[in-house]
Amino acid sequence: MSEGYGLLSLLPPLTALGLALWKKQIYPALLLGIWVGWLIIDGGDPLSATRSTLASLVAVFQDAGNTRIIIYSLMVGSVLALISATGGVQGFVDWVSAKKWVTNRTQAQLVPFLIGILITVESSITALVSGTVGRPLTDRYGVSREKLAYICDSTSAPICILVPFNGWGATVIGLLAIQGVESPVAVLLQSIMWNFYPLIAILLVLLTILFGREFGPMRAAEERAKSGGGLLAAGAQPLVGEEVLAVKPLPGATNSPLNLVLPVLTMVIMIVVGIMVTGSAEAGPEAGVWEKIQGSSGSTAVLWAVTASLALLGVLALGRRQLSAKSFIDLAFQGMGGMIPVVSLLVMAFALGATVKELGTGAYVAQAISATAGPKLAVSGLFVLACIMAFATGTSWGTFALMVPIAVPLATAMAGPLPLYLAAVLGGGVFGDHCSPISDTTIISSMASASDHIDHVRTQIPYALVGAAGTVALYLLVA
Repeated sequence: MSEGYGLLSLLPPLTALGLALWKKQIYPALLLGIWVGWLIIDGGDPLSATRSTLASLVAVFQDAGNTRIIIYSLMVGSVLALISATGGVQGFVDWVSAKKWVTNRTQAQLVPFLIGILITVESSITALVSGTVGRPLTDRYGVSREKLAYICDSTSAPICILVPFNGWGATVIGLLAIQGVESPVAVLLQSIMWNFYPLIAILLVLLTILFGREFGPMRAAEERAKSGGGLLAAGAQPLVGEEVLAVKPLPGATNSPLNLVLPVLTMVIMIVVGIMVTGSAEAGPEAGVWEKIQGSSGSTAVLWAVTASLALLGVLALGRRQLSAKSFIDLAFQGMGGMIPVVSLLVMAFALGATVKELGTGAYVAQAISATAGPKLAVSGLFVLACIMAFATGTSWGTFALMVPIAVPLATAMAGPLPLYLAAVLGGGVFGDHCSPISDTTIISSMASASDHIDHVRTQIPYALVGAAGTVALYLLVA
């Protein structure tokens, strides 16, 4: 990683974020952010920066994990299109309506919220399932797509970091072990009670659902949807294309909730299987559960999960003669076509993240804040620092990797409780993953809810900032 870019290292993420929020054009904003980064690295040569920008986009596919996530996103489009074509979405809505489990806007929003709370294996799967199941219900009762995306996002990363028995917990435990921390599992468990940001984020979204009180841009979005002005804002560009959204049950399709529930359930089960299998391959079959989770490949697990779900849909559709083989393949590719905006966004987000890493943005911010924070502000400073780094880079796990080595010695030097310092880092990392426009979880939430991505980010940020402000205030009280 390059060193010495200092304040200039902040320009690429700030440029991308500023242009995206100003003009509501995420793709040019990300490209410009990447180009500005390489302009700095290449010494101000615009032609060289252009070549490097193109090379960085190509280099995204050199990482097997990135490629798996991109293929997974394409296949998700196939699954969504086929669930709709076989009557799964309509069947689920009819079933829930017949049971009278959902009869108003509040109950419609509680469905994706509860799914997010219960499915805690992996944040992207959590957001995907919440949006897939919740969207037909929230659409029926006039809930804005921005609000659905907020619900999906607020019950993905925030809940996953509070449940240590998944890949998130295994990663943190591994980072603590590298720092020589005794009983890292106990430290992680003790940190949960101090991890205020995800707790506030989850509580805040629940309160907005129960009481229907919104503020900021979300208030305007919800008033628009309630008044019949549309689930999306005028001119909005849903992250999922019409190739997916416009799919209706085919003639002869049986509107059955099983056509939605079974593929989703298969996806959830298979991601657990994938984590265990890949973890066993890495850590050895005799390794314990924690070691297997720590050694697992999340990108491989989600790819296996969506592949199994697609295969099941094929068995259901072809076995019941709902679709011919040709129709099945055509719909699968039609669904993939609807994911092109998502895939394009992911490629650019990965490239910007790599550029920011090359510039050393995270290290610069860490040094700048840690050098100026006194003992009283150490915990709050760690949280704010992690927020900035995660927001700029779009990765909570990358933030954990950079910040845990800072938090452990800082807690020792100040004779403070390590779980408290660790919680500050974890909460700050989740803040970025929760609302950064280049975070894969934020992107998946926009995709699953078929929301305009920038509208999702713009309406969610005020709530995230309220959660962050509350967290800082609590840390100043308890530290």
